[in-house]
Amino acid sequence: MKINKIKEMSSPELEKELGELKNELFKLRFSLATHGLDNPMKIKEVKKDIARIKTVLRERELNEVK
Repeated sequence: MKINKIKEMSSPELEKELGELKNELFKLRFSLATHGLDNPMKIKEVKKDIARIKTVLRERELNEVK
């Protein structure tokens, strides 16, 4: 997911997407542990997307305080 797309989303949408990504990461890790993945790089992509969303949410939180 691109950062521009993330910044266009509202905070509630980002919270929802964050939950979905965390769930997907759990499933990927579980799948990796049980029978392996076709694309292990997918875990890295999901983790980066989670970090991007958390960063944008934190930026918005800090901007509200000012």
